[in-house]
Amino acid sequence: MKLKTMSLYAALLFSVAGNATAQAKELTVMISGGFKAAWDTLSPRFAQREGITINTVAGPSMGKTPQAIPARLARGEKADVVIMVGDALSDLQKQGATLPGSRVELADSRIGAVIKKGGAPVKIGSESELRAALLNAPSIAYSDSASGKYVSSQLFSRLGIEDQVKVKAVKVERIPVASEVAAGKYAIGFQQVSELLPVPGVTFIGELPDKLQYTTRFAGAVVRRSAQPDEAGKLLHWLASPEAQQAVHASGLHTVKASKPVKVADTVQ
Repeated sequence: MKLKTMSLYAALLFSVAGNATAQAKELTVMISGGFKAAWDTLSPRFAQREGITINTVAGPSMGKTPQAIPARLARGEKADVVIMVGDALSDLQKQGATLPGSRVELADSRIGAVIKKGGAPVKIGSESELRAALLNAPSIAYSDSASGKYVSSQLFSRLGIEDQVKVKAVKVERIPVASEVAAGKYAIGFQQVSELLPVPGVTFIGELPDKLQYTTRFAGAVVRRSAQPDEAGKLLHWLASPEAQQAVHASGLHTVKASKPVKVADTVQ
């Protein structure tokens, strides 16, 4: 009888330990839109490689909406990793929401443009080509994010065409700009490249010329309250590895080059 009782007790302990191990093999990642396309490709790979479950929570890097990553953390939502616009992440670091020294630079995101699939070819590779494309377009769409703020408040004026295009340029809120271009609502649309490429029904015509480009840095960090800080850190460093960066680049983002300073966006989608 004692032997049977001990066997049952051992089995119970094994079951509890097994459940604890299973719980340990789980990460919750909060992520903003610009890195999402790369993440959707990479997260299943890491999950399979490490034998863990990854829960993805999408939300803006900043702002007052309840879905914004800072708001989620402030009200105590569970998270192990945040991946977001670098400037917004810096704010979380100052607030002590992330573990010191855990930040990893992941990618640079640039602005590009699309036209409706099947439309007449449009070039924007040089300043003169971009100016002509905007002047000739019957309608222009830009996002309600960092890229759109730059396009509407700086790009048009830098090209010297603000007065000519302001009546036909429209801000697209909440939904991908490319989806509205695909539907034929606008002739040309501007947004971060990584958010343009996944949308069907459009033709990507390129990034803004280098001298007129605006780059948004994406970075990640381990949340201070993470129950799995080691695994969380391993994930971030893997995302920055050459292996993972192939998928990052394929999504329309650029690998971070430490020697080249970037202008980090101060707003986000």
